[in-house]
Amino acid sequence: MPRRSPRRLRAGAPAGPGDAVSTLLIGTCPGPPACTAVHTYLFVDGLDVITRSDRRMAGLAPGRLLRPGGPLHPTDAPRTVAVAAEVGPDPGPDRLTVRVRLRGETVVWSDLMYPGADNMVVDEVRFRLDQYLGEIERARTALPAPS
Repeated sequence: MPRRSPRRLRAGAPAGPGDAVSTLLIGTCPGPPACTAVHTYLFVDGLDVITRSDRRMAGLAPGRLLRPGGPLHPTDAPRTVAVAAEVGPDPGPDRLTVRVRLRGETVVWSDLMYPGADNMVVDEVRFRLDQYLGEIERARTALPAPS
């Protein structure tokens, strides 16, 4: 039987759970009277990441998170991004953060800690770059114009 190169062995290896590709959906709350302020919802594979991570938190303002070149836009250098703050009359000092980085055509969010659909802890998710950037742009353009 001929020997196979390590590259060929890796290429034929089954994909593990860390190789799964997730889908991002971004929603926004319009603010009063529905709630105290305009904020974002971040859904990964249909699950509200912010609420599942910490019920005391609410997503930051869409204008802050979704602006072109803003904090959710991936770069080659990993960066820690605040995506939510403690709810109250004023945003509290506690923040929910996500580490965002770009690996080729994949956006990776790490340093997560929320229960997935199977109640197992999700600590990292991966998105296809085109879907990820498309969703940020869709959510940004869906925002009402500032008055």
